[in-house]
Amino acid sequence: MDIINKVKNLRDEEKRLEWEGTFADYLEIVKNRPEVAQTAHSRVYNMVKSAGVEERDGRRMYEFFGSSIFGLESAIERLVEEYFHPAAKRLDVRKRILLLMGPVSGGKSTIVSMLKRGLEHYSRTDEGAVYAIKGCPMHEDPLHLIPQHLREDFFQEYGIRIEGSLSPLNTMRLDKEYGGKIENVKVERIFFSEDKRIGIGTFSPSDPKSQDIADLTGSIDFSTIAEFGSESDPRAYRFDGELNKANRGMMEFQEILKSDEKFLWHLLSLTQEGNFKAGRFALISADELIIAHTNESEYKSFISNKKNEALHSRMIVMPIPYNLKVSEEERIYQKMIKESDISHVHVAPHALRAAAIFSILSRLKESKKQGVDVVKKMRLYDGENVEGFNQVDVEELRKEYQDEGMDGIDPRYVINRISSTIIRKEIPSINALDVLRSLKEGLDQHPSISKDDLETYLNYISIARKEYDEIAKKEVQKAFVYSYEESAKTLMDNYLDNVEAYCNKNKLRDPLTGEEMNPDEKLMRSIEEQIGISENAKKAFREEILIRLSAYARKGKRFDYNSHERLKEAIQKKLFADLKDVVKITTSSKTPDESQLKKINEVIARLIDEHGYNSVSANELLRYVGSLLNR
Repeated sequence: MDIINKVKNLRDEEKRLEWEGTFADYLEIVKNRPEVAQTAHSRVYNMVKSAGVEERDGRRMYEFFGSSIFGLESAIERLVEEYFHPAAKRLDVRKRILLLMGPVSGGKSTIVSMLKRGLEHYSRTDEGAVYAIKGCPMHEDPLHLIPQHLREDFFQEYGIRIEGSLSPLNTMRLDKEYGGKIENVKVERIFFSEDKRIGIGTFSPSDPKSQDIADLTGSIDFSTIAEFGSESDPRAYRFDGELNKANRGMMEFQEILKSDEKFLWHLLSLTQEGNFKAGRFALISADELIIAHTNESEYKSFISNKKNEALHSRMIVMPIPYNLKVSEEERIYQKMIKESDISHVHVAPHALRAAAIFSILSRLKESKKQGVDVVKKMRLYDGENVEGFNQVDVEELRKEYQDEGMDGIDPRYVINRISSTIIRKEIPSINALDVLRSLKEGLDQHPSISKDDLETYLNYISIARKEYDEIAKKEVQKAFVYSYEESAKTLMDNYLDNVEAYCNKNKLRDPLTGEEMNPDEKLMRSIEEQIGISENAKKAFREEILIRLSAYARKGKRFDYNSHERLKEAIQKKLFADLKDVVKITTSSKTPDESQLKKINEVIARLIDEHGYNSVSANELLRYVGSLLNR
């Protein structure tokens, strides 16, 4: 019954929020809370801003989109700062159609859907409250009742600019129902709802020959002409087109460039002049954000046609590329799986990461910068430390190509292949190898992949496999070393003591005997060789470590296992090299003895308890790593 109680509470809350009064009462609300008279563009911007804004790495992160849009921080920041914000300030960009342009499954529809759901919720808050003339099918702004010649006086008194004229229907109602007394006109609070067609509209083009302009602007109700005597009587007109119903909020125009021209010209009039023509009436005012979306190929075809220049000049085009961060791509897959019927399936750790590595590689372009291959670029974009590169290099890489991320493998393809794997495997558990195998098998059937692309993509699958091999080995390594962090810390501290003594030409003191001894060259080289530090380069590497150590000490920070990426990698590889034989024997033995069996069971228990595996995926991981070590 809990859900019934929640529905009742929601109903009670809506009843509490309801308000009705006269226009005179409404003016008192406007005086105390001017934000209720804000424009549709201002409402959208304030809604996004109210969810929270965080400054991170010199970039504004808008929390409003944080729950569903991953890895598109730059595109979102541009959308808010270059369109919503200036449009909210009544600058000229609000007189443009907002066109989101990007590849399939890139997040365009999700952004629009979030804005719609956000407006529905925001209109139920005090900050986002919306009021309209009661009984108006277009939910008209009550301030349109103020006559044109008094609007400057109204601005002087209230500080609010009024745009738009009273609609033909409300002009007639004011005269017939209220005797011209605007102070008595009934006003009510409205709540945006796409389902109820209040403040949110959606238009989807169909066959231009059969689609009627009435879908946008409403139509004559012929059954009432006999009653009202004329087609030009506003009471004989149904103000039920998408432009009518989306007034005060926003209208989504799906696949806009597939629409017939006659539909697009109505949008231009609305965005540029704030009105549109319907029936045999004067121009009808409407205040709404028009947001459309399309893919890149249709957009290129559209702008190449000279006939569309006027339309193009009245659009603000916002590119929405694919995400280019591996960690964020993982989140996209997790979200899609959670929303599907396969959420009960156990996806082994790093399976989604392996798929994400492949997807991201397919979207990246080869850099012209020396020493940067696609794998390094992928790591840098994901915020990893790559020796020899910094944040400035990352920004330079991003500026190399304006269209990076506009093509490649889309998230839906990956989820489709994961689904296929689950159904085929008939076990409620899948691992990275299952996913990569399925991705590889599906490439032949992918409609948009050429033979040249196929070869490149197969190479990316191999790279993703190699990346996963390293992850898998480290995972087993950690599970075998019971106190991995402690072992790593001890080994690193020992290395740092020796490096410090070596660079400062000092001796070390034996902790047991107290006698002085030379730095342990054998130990230092055994660690440095793990990451390819040559005999000639060892001195420079050790001095680099000592400089980093001193810098941390000056800042009062502790130099730990994660403070130097290459040293961390060397420590990990050294620990694993020491363990390799034990792991190899234990994981590959077909008939393990009692001690090996005990060790295997301990490792499996640790993989399950601490690393997120289940018994099936843990056993599969051990067998796979055993085969890797025996190659």
